[in-house]
Amino acid sequence: MTADIEGSHDGAGLRLAIVVSRFNDFVTGRLLEGARKAAAALGVAEDAVHVVWAPGCFELPLLAKALAGSGRYDAVVCLGAVIRGETAHFEYVAGQAAAGVQRAALDTGVPCVFGVLTTDTAEQALARAGGVKGNKGHEAVATAVEMANLLRALRAGGT
Repeated sequence: MTADIEGSHDGAGLRLAIVVSRFNDFVTGRLLEGARKAAAALGVAEDAVHVVWAPGCFELPLLAKALAGSGRYDAVVCLGAVIRGETAHFEYVAGQAAAGVQRAALDTGVPCVFGVLTTDTAEQALARAGGVKGNKGHEAVATAVEMANLLRALRAGGT
């Protein structure tokens, strides 16, 4: 007989790093607000949440890898907003940021959650940063807590 292994949303005792892109801060500030609220609601101690500001989304993966590799955090949440414009900038930044954050998680074994909005318009981004579509910063922290707990359970040998 096999047992299901699930991660919980109990953030007590967890340490989180949140890396936030300063670019499009009118959106990322709202994502951070949602992330902080989620951490508190899930029981992560306020002093166990550390925020690091990145210049933009392209820089998120390097910071995520450094934080994840430090041994100080159970999970890293990356928040940003890449809004499509008239150039190919969107494709380069969004794709590389996603790939880099995933690579940071795979290289370190620490959950690195991609909470970067990739939208066509600023209005779409705001809708997902505390507007009618919820707050993806909140969702990213919930994912980080669940993944940190799931990895703990797996490393402990199961349920």
